[in-house]
Amino acid sequence: MPITKVVIAAAGQGTRMKHLTLKKSKHLIEINGKPFLAYLFDNLLKAGFTDFTLVIGYRANLMENFLRKYGYKARVLNQFEILGPKEKIYGTACPLMCIKESREQFLYICGDNFYSVADLKAMKIEDEYNYVAGIKSTSPEQFGVLIQEGDFLKEIIEKPQSYVGDTINASLYKFTPEIFEKVKEIKKSPRGEYEITDAVCLLAKENKVKVKIIEDFWLDLGRPEDIKKFEEFLKNENNQRK
Repeated sequence: MPITKVVIAAAGQGTRMKHLTLKKSKHLIEINGKPFLAYLFDNLLKAGFTDFTLVIGYRANLMENFLRKYGYKARVLNQFEILGPKEKIYGTACPLMCIKESREQFLYICGDNFYSVADLKAMKIEDEYNYVAGIKSTSPEQFGVLIQEGDFLKEIIEKPQSYVGDTINASLYKFTPEIFEKVKEIKKSPRGEYEITDAVCLLAKENKVKVKIIEDFWLDLGRPEDIKKFEEFLKNENNQRK
């Protein structure tokens, strides 16, 4: 059965954006007249994904207004209403705690990340494995590094102090329903959050996770300077494979 389902994590504020997110989340920051999240939705639709679950939280009403204004259809879940405020429970695994488990495989993506249509299509792998997207980096010490054995993920080492590899976690996943059981098993990380990578690593210990190298790009809207980078990126129509 073709993979058409996507879970988009977009509950956070984006405090590193400073004053830009005092009144709206970073996902709704306008770039060239359109919210960043709209660009992500457009590429997902072009890649053939049609079943969207959007997990929201901060300024939830603005996110709902966004969907209505731009005509995107999505199942909306409010993470803070389901799990409680971020001061109680927070982290990249929390959106999956909000979702009713199903037998379908799905894509998991952060609403402040952007990928090409071709790379999104390439994650629609219809087999029994989970997948994490990786990309080569010249500064892997700033990210989670994917440790592989062949195509299989063995572990993810977060911000290693010494060199262990240069393939980093690009924060894009294809999950089977097995992920939900692993999310139930994880504990708070040292920084006090529930990390999706901890659940992925539990699956990796059972040889159930493979690495898929993305070929085009990974853009992350995390800091004010990323806005200018994205504006420049959009000027080049040759950035994306069809």
